[in-house]
Amino acid sequence: MSLKQQIDADIKQAMLAKDQDKLRALRAVKSMILLEETKEGGTGELKPDDETRILTKAVKQRKDSADIYRQQNRADLLAVEEVEIAVIEQYLPKQLSDSELKETIQAIMTRLGASVPSDMGKVMGVATKELAGQADGKAISALVRTLLAGG
Repeated sequence: MSLKQQIDADIKQAMLAKDQDKLRALRAVKSMILLEETKEGGTGELKPDDETRILTKAVKQRKDSADIYRQQNRADLLAVEEVEIAVIEQYLPKQLSDSELKETIQAIMTRLGASVPSDMGKVMGVATKELAGQADGKAISALVRTLLAGG
């Protein structure tokens, strides 16, 4: 079942259950999927990589909003964003733990022969592709920078 079909089915379930929080998050994801399918030059079909990218973008947008609401002490709006993040993350691949992420990045660095800070671009290119949807880009970048600096 494609992501779009899964989202449609879950929207129906959320409507029947009158779960407004889940419904709002799923409708936002469906909107992003439809926009991606109908964009200029699009094929009308999404690959699994595209689906993961869309979901990751949706979570990132909500995390950014949540950070702003946290800074402004807007607990009401923060709660909405956190609920939507939880709903959307259910459709993403399992996130790697810090230790799993470190092991994976070290393996990539060993494979590429990267050992100095100037190798960061090379490592990031491979790491972001291999870890798409499994780890946050900021976390990957920070860890690569630390490991290449000898940490």
